[in-house]
Amino acid sequence: MNAAYSRALRALALRLETLKIHGHDQLSVSCADWKEDMRSKLKKLKSATAQGGARAQGGATAQKRIRSQSGVNTNTKEKVASLPPAAPVKADLTLEDIRVEVADCQKCALAKTRTNTVFGVGDPKARLVFVGEGPGAEEDKQGEPFVGRAGKLLNDMITAMGLKRSDVYIANIVKCRPPGNRDPLPEESAQCMPYLLRQLKVIAPDYICSLGAVSARNLLETTEAIGKLRGRFHDFEGMELLATYHPSYLLRNPGAKPEAWKDLRLLMKKLGLKDPRKNNG
Repeated sequence: MNAAYSRALRALALRLETLKIHGHDQLSVSCADWKEDMRSKLKKLKSATAQGGARAQGGATAQKRIRSQSGVNTNTKEKVASLPPAAPVKADLTLEDIRVEVADCQKCALAKTRTNTVFGVGDPKARLVFVGEGPGAEEDKQGEPFVGRAGKLLNDMITAMGLKRSDVYIANIVKCRPPGNRDPLPEESAQCMPYLLRQLKVIAPDYICSLGAVSARNLLETTEAIGKLRGRFHDFEGMELLATYHPSYLLRNPGAKPEAWKDLRLLMKKLGLKDPRKNNG
């Protein structure tokens, strides 16, 4: 399956997951109808991408047409991977329900190498949720996100905003550590995204701060560089999302810290928090 219709599949699957999360789980067509309709559209897309030596342009045009016909937002630029079928979402879903699902998850190869699943931590009704990329070695050992060196820096960033770690919620795109601390593969992220979407549904924050390129690209469904995504708010299912640099990147590149602080100040303004640095002259 080529990248163009992998992106189209993910767009449709993510839309279905979103509809279920918002309570629209009674679709007007059957699953078989959806599959047949998608199969037909993918054939047209494959044909379009093979003609005229303009594969990228043709694929993008066909992709927009598929999204339009399927009711998918056509403003997103790129998709990352195909999501699995959406699981039913209970009206009274709790974070503990999702935690139990995650603990038993065997949907991708990361389940074979993990020590612990790393679900999330913090205020279950937080106005602000930080979303990282994936657990590291220390997180895998303790079963809690951001507890290593990057976690200490994130704590410092939260404190600089005038908040405590317990005031926010912290999670990751994937719940299991990728071997060698590599970036999660697209298919691994795709398997875990429904869990994160359900977490966000339950928490219902006003703001999301995505930490790093992997987080931002998966949430915003784009391949844009983090440098182009940061510094402004994006709409994400009725919530406002701000992308910034991952704390581990800031540890390696301390010169980027002032830019990250600018991003945090944008969040502080939205949250009505005073800048402590200004108060200190």
